[in-house]
Amino acid sequence: MENNNALYVALSLVLNLDATLYQIVTLSLQVSLLAVLIAAVIGFPLGAAVALWRFPGRGGVIIALNAMMGLPPVVAGLTVYLLLSRAGPLGEWGLLFTPSAMVIAQVVLVLPILAALSRQKVEELLGEYREQFISLNMSRRRMMPTLLWDARFALLTVLLAGFGRASAEVGAVMMVGGNIEGVTRVMTTAIVLETSKGDLPLALGLGIVLLTLVMLVNAGAYVVGELTRRRMG
Repeated sequence: MENNNALYVALSLVLNLDATLYQIVTLSLQVSLLAVLIAAVIGFPLGAAVALWRFPGRGGVIIALNAMMGLPPVVAGLTVYLLLSRAGPLGEWGLLFTPSAMVIAQVVLVLPILAALSRQKVEELLGEYREQFISLNMSRRRMMPTLLWDARFALLTVLLAGFGRASAEVGAVMMVGGNIEGVTRVMTTAIVLETSKGDLPLALGLGIVLLTLVMLVNAGAYVVGELTRRRMG
């Protein structure tokens, strides 16, 4: 009965646009969207460059990117924490326990995913178009935007996967953000805190929003994947 009542209150918080709940949701979206955007701006060209150019140690770079796709969030959080702490090389910037630190942590987690998967896709397309590029005498620098544009639908799916990873992250953002109310509290960290406090309605409300968001992201990825297959078919 108590759990049913908590669920009813949670739904009321969501439907009545509770200020606290939606402040947390808004910050979560801002942090994750910015992190994914930054990761895409860096990761997609990086992945394409690794696919196009041959250089010493290329195999090691590919292995590192693939391995970092499974980077434990707490390791990423610890790394960013050490960099941004007062004793760290970037401590004078004063970014620790701010939304900016959370964005950096999420970029560290998402960037390898975007770079590794975009490298695979660009390499596949390069194999298909190699003869055309040779006949047009195109340089690798000119190939990059062409291949990235042609892979745009597949990369959009990759982007959605990266956003899903970022929005569901808890360990790293809690370490570098501090879960400060009204400042760095996002959905995942708030769910952990509110559950430990016994405030189940707010935790459940945030859980409902997060689950809905994850379902929408997965639905978007599925639709984009289907459109891509039909286009290529």
